[in-house]
Amino acid sequence: MQNIVIIGPAHPLRGGGLTTFNHRLAREFIAQGDSCVIYSFSLQYPSFLFPGTSQFTGEPAPPNLTIYSVINSVNPFNWLKIGRRIAKAKPDLILVRFWIPFMGPALGTILRQVRKNKHTRIICLADNIIPHEKRPGDDLLTRYFLKSCDGFITMSEKVMSDLRSIEKVKPAQLVPHPLYDNFGDSIPKAVAREKLGINSNEKVILFFGFIRKYKGLDILLRAMADPRIKAAGIKLLVAGEFYEDEKVYQELIDTLGIRNQLIMHTHFIADVEVVNYFCAADLVIQPYRNATQSGVTPLAYHFEKPMIVTDVGGLPAMVSHRKSGLVTDVDVEAIAESIIEFYALGEDFFIPHLRIVLKL
Repeated sequence: MQNIVIIGPAHPLRGGGLTTFNHRLAREFIAQGDSCVIYSFSLQYPSFLFPGTSQFTGEPAPPNLTIYSVINSVNPFNWLKIGRRIAKAKPDLILVRFWIPFMGPALGTILRQVRKNKHTRIICLADNIIPHEKRPGDDLLTRYFLKSCDGFITMSEKVMSDLRSIEKVKPAQLVPHPLYDNFGDSIPKAVAREKLGINSNEKVILFFGFIRKYKGLDILLRAMADPRIKAAGIKLLVAGEFYEDEKVYQELIDTLGIRNQLIMHTHFIADVEVVNYFCAADLVIQPYRNATQSGVTPLAYHFEKPMIVTDVGGLPAMVSHRKSGLVTDVDVEAIAESIIEFYALGEDFFIPHLRIVLKL
């Protein structure tokens, strides 16, 4: 049995995929007979840096998990204190999430304190090395963090390549993003649509997740204005909270004249609601401008939903063209063509391929 610490977002933070992943990972360690606790944040982002409406969820705490919400991302005295606390506990292994350079000073300092115990091994589970939205100082903050780790796990070739552009020596392993199994079983499409107030006979494609520029929702909205998509009566279900200026998107919708083609559920989607959105859709679409890997893709596989993804980052490696979905260019016309192609092929064309992946 090993004593394991996960450092990263956890309840009551609304960390989206990171929080869900950390909870599931802790449960798996425990199921394998290890001891595992999570060190999360008392303050993750100062309010003026947080783009959403709230950093916290009203959902109940996950049962049978020990979560210490004690890390203050902007208080150096806290970093030293928490680092010494973890060092004193002498865990055998720390698995630390890294997704944004802003966290580099806090996490890097905590881990430097832990290393002083000469016992704990520190592995970084790297969601991103080079951020989607770059800021001055990113490289310096990232390098400071990377030096505190003994090894790395990435979940896409893109992140591995980014890692090796900075850290060329320390051991690293590529492990593809696992499929989720903690969002419940699929429900009939008609039931899911009834819960969301969507007509059962509609053609519905789903854009899911926080809305940020790199995810390309604006490109998809322009694709929805294609006359063929309008004529086919295809609707776009947008499910996720705006993490940038909503006004820009609302103005674009009105300019394009597509409001009647949209179903806008632009609030934070709680874990218990996820099944409704994926099961209500015919297709999941990720029109990203750039990407590493995506937590949306494993969700689509779990609920046996075909995907359209753009040919960026790690997305094409996760979605086989004309098997589990369609891979297209980051281009309005190309995305519109793929949507039309999907409905020409039909949802059932992709299901056997999706089920092969689920069996692997």
